[in-house]
Amino acid sequence: MQFENKNAPMSEWNLPKRFKSESGEVAYNVLGEGPPVVLVHGTPSWSYLWRHVAKRLMSDWSVYVYDLVGYGCSERFESQDVSIRNQAKILRQLLGYWELQDTAVYIAGHDIGGAIVLAASLLEGCHFAKIALIDAVILSPWITPTTQHQQKYLECYRTMPIHIYEQVALAHLRTAFYVDPDEHTLKTYFKQWQGMTGQAAWFRKVEQFDESVTDQMETMLPGLQIPVRLLWGEHDTWLTPDVAKRVQVTIPGSRLEFIPDAGHFSPEDTPTVVSKELISFFNAT
Repeated sequence: MQFENKNAPMSEWNLPKRFKSESGEVAYNVLGEGPPVVLVHGTPSWSYLWRHVAKRLMSDWSVYVYDLVGYGCSERFESQDVSIRNQAKILRQLLGYWELQDTAVYIAGHDIGGAIVLAASLLEGCHFAKIALIDAVILSPWITPTTQHQQKYLECYRTMPIHIYEQVALAHLRTAFYVDPDEHTLKTYFKQWQGMTGQAAWFRKVEQFDESVTDQMETMLPGLQIPVRLLWGEHDTWLTPDVAKRVQVTIPGSRLEFIPDAGHFSPEDTPTVVSKELISFFNAT
């Protein structure tokens, strides 16, 4: 089953291209021309999170945006592997399909997108010139108390009446923003999680959240030789600023910038600031 963003105008955000991975069809698009930049979203968002950032970057770069399998406009189905580890394998497949595997790619990952980028680099052997990690899943523990509760009582949540589940999931989603989103924006983020198929997809990803993959990579981070920029919302309540400081210590040479007036969804809260930071980082010699 695929999610189609029918509420948003096609001109607002659209991923018209498709790639068939081993774990499902991936929706993607390429915006602009120039050196390649890949943007990897996290959970429970989709590539819509990057819409304002991508439009600012596309004047100087070819911006590759896609939806993780199980999210957004990409394919979803029962028993689908939507784990961080498998998403990293799919990213490697995508880079090959885009003929970027031997190219000095700039890449940014948000939330679990950060863990996916790191896994692609450290575990899948992908070559990146620079990595930007934005409010990113990097160090354990990163599973929020709400999600931990859902994992503990997974069957109860999976069989919860739809209207109750939607209120619970929507309330959790709201806490990712520091700046209250308008109703249209919130609905566009949440539409993929509505109804029976949305409920199944939500808890499919929750079931597969596993901190062992980040634990494995943590031992490898001190040897990371790629320039890394950390961007973090000052008001991130999912992965707090203290987490960002731990990450900076763990990755030698990384630079940390806190984003004012931003929560966990900093590319949504303050896209202009995030875009300027990315442009400055990618342009730096």
